[in-house]
Amino acid sequence: MPKPPLSVNCPTCGAPVEWSEQSPNRPFCSDRCKLIDLGAWASEEHAIPGNELEDDLFSDDLPPREH
Repeated sequence: MPKPPLSVNCPTCGAPVEWSEQSPNRPFCSDRCKLIDLGAWASEEHAIPGNELEDDLFSDDLPPREH
């Protein structure tokens, strides 16, 4: 007996999305929701937390930025 397809909620709007090749934007429901999420990352609304101490330790290893 085949398993029913896995369903997840779109991270942007919460709509159900079937996790299969028929949903090329998975886990998003559409290109629109995918682009909204990308925009949130680009504007730094989303961020992966880091260790500030570690960032300070290694920041001297990089050459100064030229503007």
